[in-house]
Amino acid sequence: MTVATSQKLPLDWTTIIYFSLIHLVALLAFLPGNFSWQAVGVFLLFHWITGGIGITLGFHRLVSHRSFEVPKWLEYFLIFCGTLACQGGPIDWIGLHRIHHKHSDHTPDPHDSNKGFWWSHIGWMLFEIPARSDIDRYIKDIKDDPFYNFCQKYMVLIQVALGLALYAWGDAWVGNGWSFVIWGIFLRLAVVFHCTWFVNSATHKFGYKSHESNDHSKNCWWVALVTYGEGWHNNHHAYQYSARHGLNWWEIDMTWMTIRFLQALGLAKNIRLAPAK
Repeated sequence: MTVATSQKLPLDWTTIIYFSLIHLVALLAFLPGNFSWQAVGVFLLFHWITGGIGITLGFHRLVSHRSFEVPKWLEYFLIFCGTLACQGGPIDWIGLHRIHHKHSDHTPDPHDSNKGFWWSHIGWMLFEIPARSDIDRYIKDIKDDPFYNFCQKYMVLIQVALGLALYAWGDAWVGNGWSFVIWGIFLRLAVVFHCTWFVNSATHKFGYKSHESNDHSKNCWWVALVTYGEGWHNNHHAYQYSARHGLNWWEIDMTWMTIRFLQALGLAKNIRLAPAK
């Protein structure tokens, strides 16, 4: 983040406090009394449900880019899973992502990588950026949908309900409900945050380019590993509409495998793909 950027924009203290609290409470996971393999399992399960199924499959490939179609009930389920990632409601997330692709690595881009790794990773969310006032132009297909608006409005309460359920589960299973809350809510949120943010930051700095995309997007294997295939970012920016991001045989794309599975079940159709080589 550049000094000029921080001087021009007012700080978003609600977001700063929100992120700070989540990261601070997440550190409690490393206290011995809060560790159990069951809690680790809960962490991994909800990392996949919220980061992989919700954000990557639902928010990103299904709705932001309309790379494929599913029945409305399944779309709503995926949006609900993405809401559990607490990265902002689906309307804001999808709108900002579409703005990013419209202006990738140029001034209107919310997380323009030209402003530095820190800015594109987290800094842009800590300020009241102009792009937020432009979201409505980019979400005309979802802004009046009652379910999307419910998730947008009640994101935090939905997370609280999950926390209560995890507390009861942990208390019944390992006699420590708080361990499941700490690992399944706070640590999971913090880790999924950074996994998602690496797509904005690391994949515009590290890796290789396979296609001309008119921006700094790159294919980064380790980001693909922690984001279920989102790290093949240069491929994605070159063919934004494609449901498949890993275009070469070595570019493992777990989300594409999930889409193929849904297709085999008859739940995914009209799948859009990059042209074959």
